[in-house]
Amino acid sequence: MVCNILKNTILFSAILLLNCSSKQECPEGINLLPMYGERQKCDEQIKSDNQFLADCDKEFKNRKVASQKYIEKAWGYFYDNDANTAMKRFNQAWLLDKDNAEIYWGFGNLMGLRHETKKSIPLFEKSIKLNPNNAKVYESMATSYGQLFYETKRIEYLDLTIENLKSAIKLKPNEAKYYGSLTSAYSYFIKKDSLKKYMKITDRLDPKMIEPEVRKIASQN
Repeated sequence: MVCNILKNTILFSAILLLNCSSKQECPEGINLLPMYGERQKCDEQIKSDNQFLADCDKEFKNRKVASQKYIEKAWGYFYDNDANTAMKRFNQAWLLDKDNAEIYWGFGNLMGLRHETKKSIPLFEKSIKLNPNNAKVYESMATSYGQLFYETKRIEYLDLTIENLKSAIKLKPNEAKYYGSLTSAYSYFIKKDSLKKYMKITDRLDPKMIEPEVRKIASQN
């Protein structure tokens, strides 16, 4: 009798352990990371994704159109300072169309907001690889490199800031704020020739884009 009870207890425990081990753990918080943190999702999350895609297939002409709609929603939340919801919407857009360059730009900007500057740069690079004609992405990448220069004082980051601002200017040659940012970047160099050159161009486009401190630096040489 005791032996039978013991056997049944062991069998029940084994079944319980088997059930627990077979149940997948779902990674938490991955919808707040770009591309869901590139983590392996559990069956429940995959099922949810598939249902989302199926619903979008019914509502929109195609997934590219659906993706663009979710990108618009994401930017709306971004500019309303709701970064978490913006990330969720960009991730949904990514589920729909992984080749949309604007999504990676959005991811990069959100990482910048989190002060995870180094993580923003590969995302901007991915965006540019998919679409090299968006000046705003170069501006965003210049901002990230500028922040890294400010934190580290490493000149290579300043060079990359300038390089990306010049790429933005090639695409938008009359955008005053790009020239203003470029002028500010050159204020860190000892020689002021380039600073004065780009300050003159900026003044012609919009003098308000030059900070008073930058004008003061330019007047010192």
